[in-house]
Amino acid sequence: MSLLEKIRVTQTFLENKGIEKPEFGLILGSGLGELADEIQDAIVIDYADIPNWGQSTVVGHVGKLVYGTLSGRKVLALQGRFHFYEGNPLEVVTFPVRIMKALGCEGVIVTNAAGGISFGPGTLMAITDHINMTGQNPLIGKNLDDFGPRFPDMSKAYTPAYREIAHKVADKLGIKLEEGVYLGVTGPTYETPAEIRAFKSLGADAVGMSTVPEVIVAAHSDLKVLGISCISNFAAGLQEELNHEEVVEVTERIKGDFKGLLKAILSKL
Repeated sequence: MSLLEKIRVTQTFLENKGIEKPEFGLILGSGLGELADEIQDAIVIDYADIPNWGQSTVVGHVGKLVYGTLSGRKVLALQGRFHFYEGNPLEVVTFPVRIMKALGCEGVIVTNAAGGISFGPGTLMAITDHINMTGQNPLIGKNLDDFGPRFPDMSKAYTPAYREIAHKVADKLGIKLEEGVYLGVTGPTYETPAEIRAFKSLGADAVGMSTVPEVIVAAHSDLKVLGISCISNFAAGLQEELNHEEVVEVTERIKGDFKGLLKAILSKL
């Protein structure tokens, strides 16, 4: 079955479940999936029940698709994303973004936990741009002409107007929202101190193991994007050691601000 055929099968399955014309897709990273629990009139579907869908195996990623109303907007939320380092092909990693487009979403809000190069733990950072250091691209292969061009422009992959709204909302709420460049790697190892020094010289402000493939596909599909990183730890060489428990702990500590910010932004988009 071709990728386009898989998309249509999954689209039909979800439409038959009552999912219709969501306005925004939400990709909720490590420790942030609880936001989907606040969705009203929710239709909740386990990833395992969705045809052609991947499975999420990382701590903090629940593995459910949630559709309903949040802040007055129709949303389709991923409680847990798929990562390349879990052994998923990039077609699987980015498949939910294709489905968001097929179902009618106009924009995507993508969140992640990231290592800080310019910022410390507990910082929220609006992503202005990214550097793809994965050595991979999800658009390699036959182009999906139904979705976008062979050579998509990435100049404004992170929609400036969305980011402007995010800053205004954050200011009003008294939440400090930094902004910077996200650098994507494959993982699952954390980066070496030498790599972080190199990434800093390239202009990266934060580093992580997700987001870049999804945003590339979103840009190809002409979806608007707001990306926000939760800086969960200093990157390698900037603190003594790195571990996933700290990532979960920090996101847990600031998730109240993060959830409040995302809900307020949604109402203004």
